[in-house]
Amino acid sequence: MEEHVSIWGDLAGVALVQRMVDVNGVATRVVEAGSGPSLILVHGTGGHLEAYARNVRDLAKDFHLVLYDMPGHGYSDKPDRPYTIDYLSDHLVALMDALDIGRAHLSGESLGGWVAAWTAAHHPTRVNGMVLNTPGNITNKPEVMAGLKQSSMKAVREANPETVRTRVEWLFHDKSLVTDELVGLRLRIYSQPGFETAMANILAVQDWEYRRPFVWSQEWCDRILAPTLLLWTDHDPTAAVEEASLLETLISGSRLEVIEGAGHWPQWEKPDEFNEKHIRFLKGKSL
Repeated sequence: MEEHVSIWGDLAGVALVQRMVDVNGVATRVVEAGSGPSLILVHGTGGHLEAYARNVRDLAKDFHLVLYDMPGHGYSDKPDRPYTIDYLSDHLVALMDALDIGRAHLSGESLGGWVAAWTAAHHPTRVNGMVLNTPGNITNKPEVMAGLKQSSMKAVREANPETVRTRVEWLFHDKSLVTDELVGLRLRIYSQPGFETAMANILAVQDWEYRRPFVWSQEWCDRILAPTLLLWTDHDPTAAVEEASLLETLISGSRLEVIEGAGHWPQWEKPDEFNEKHIRFLKGKSL
């Protein structure tokens, strides 16, 4: 196994800018790097933009790369309201407006994949290409929703290195890659004042009341026009590879690729393969 490089080790020497951007009154933490076609990376439930720290160096060579904390997440503002898929999608489009991005590629992991797909369906003129990276429990399994709620709330209510490590390890197949640095970063985020309320709002879509209007369906997926790569793993804790066939059916023309030896965060566990697949697909080359 390669020796781990820290988050700032991964980013060392990369020209990037971190700033807070006003997105319709929501202060949103954004990191930008590189030039070329815009590629926006959207993290998952309870996550933050550092989820993509191992991808910035390579992807910024070909794209204007944008990473951000969704509302309620990371160090962005945390309005006290349920963070439903339409709300997060509207925020994403407003962020593009604030950054003067007319069209972009979107790559979303877990919840971020759901948000990216909803955006591509409801704002098709804003999305050039799309990667859905382990988009997460697309068949709405109750046990997955319950487990995610329990572990996430526990990590906030009892915020300590052990509870946060358990939550982060759930994302990984190779749990040795869960470093003290990564745990400490998330612990600091989860320890912010008011984060228990924010996490409850983040987890709203794990309740059927808030989830029902946004479940994956032919009705809205038929509106997706952007070329779409379904990026799965062989150890995703939310959905087996076989479930990808559902999205292949729902999203016309989509193609499936599997990264082996990874869990819910292939961008961290297999960064070279993750980066290469993005570059080849989004630049229009065959996989």
